[in-house]
Amino acid sequence: MKKDNPTPQGEEIVKNAFYNRIAMTSNAPMGLEIASAEGPFLKTITGKKYVDFISGIAVSSLGHRHPNVIAAIQEQLNHHLHVMVYGEFIQRPQSLFADLLTSQLPEQLDRVYFVNSGTEAIEGALKLAKKYTGRSEFVSFENSYHGDTQGSLSVTGRDIYRNPYEPLLPGVTFLNFNDDSDLDQITEQTAAVILEPIQGEGGIIPAEEKWLKSVRQRCDETGALLIFDEIQSGFGRTGKLFAFEHYGVVPDILCMAKAMGGGMPIGGFASSSKIFETFKFDPPLNHVTTFGGHPVSCAAGYANLKTILEENLIDRAPYIEEKIRTTLEGKPGVIEIRGKGAMLGMELKDKDFTQKVVEICMEEGVILGWTLHSNTLVRLAPPLIIDDETLDWTLGVIGKALETVRPDRF
Repeated sequence: MKKDNPTPQGEEIVKNAFYNRIAMTSNAPMGLEIASAEGPFLKTITGKKYVDFISGIAVSSLGHRHPNVIAAIQEQLNHHLHVMVYGEFIQRPQSLFADLLTSQLPEQLDRVYFVNSGTEAIEGALKLAKKYTGRSEFVSFENSYHGDTQGSLSVTGRDIYRNPYEPLLPGVTFLNFNDDSDLDQITEQTAAVILEPIQGEGGIIPAEEKWLKSVRQRCDETGALLIFDEIQSGFGRTGKLFAFEHYGVVPDILCMAKAMGGGMPIGGFASSSKIFETFKFDPPLNHVTTFGGHPVSCAAGYANLKTILEENLIDRAPYIEEKIRTTLEGKPGVIEIRGKGAMLGMELKDKDFTQKVVEICMEEGVILGWTLHSNTLVRLAPPLIIDDETLDWTLGVIGKALETVRPDRF
């Protein structure tokens, strides 16, 4: 039916459509209208420049529009876009990316299945675990976050997400993160244990090495598979290509996305040839995707990973962590900074203080953000390519905001 109200002209069309035609996820979006993005910076239509200190929520680890990624996209556009559903035609960008990616992983993670997003990677991993083991139960952990689709939400350990959509998948048990007292609830009926080596939206909480090794051992004893969700922590953000490398514990299935495509949408889950074999029969094509492994996204992903490796950007993450900790730890209202590399969370005194600090930083041109539904934890996740001058200026803005607001006012 035709709308009665007339359509406004010019820039008002864009703003009106954002607020009245796009399905919103909250009543208070940030509402910046982005005109361009380059490196660590975003620029609005008014010409104001912002430092993206959250990397588009851990996506833009190479910054925005990295020239290597742009060149790869443009080159692939000259050849073809989508040509066939996943897994049927040989497509050069898929093959090259899969070869490079698996060459960086432990030997047993020798194949990768490309999808479009992080939550799709989780869905595929859960199905693969059920298919391979013949079991239907899962173990996850309190405060975990694995995505918003039905299966991913079913293994997400936060009631604020789950309650509106229950009932979800049955047979999911939630244990306490970093607590080995209840690992006996991983049994011979468990298809897989799923966890984040560093809990992201749950508060930037790293796993303890001894505990993670105990989880691995219990999975081996019971025949349950171990799934690591590295959607947020992957591709160099923690100072290793993947966070599990800090622990010396290898998963049976590894899920990835976010920084995987250099800004293009792509996700994936890696496992062994033996485990992936079960996707081929009973029946064939029992897990398929139309757009997974899109050639443009795979071309971008290949260029992204190649750049990370060749320019040693993984080594940049510990340097960024040290600069952040040195500058901000001990500032007024800072309770704790936790995490690894360029995946850090700054715990502040209380909600009101945190909100005011974030607002001041935004006014000064620094984009920060909370982890989801955490009112006192500020996400600090700059691009790995951020230069020292920009990093120092940004940390100066954050430090000044902390000192200006003063926690004693709240």
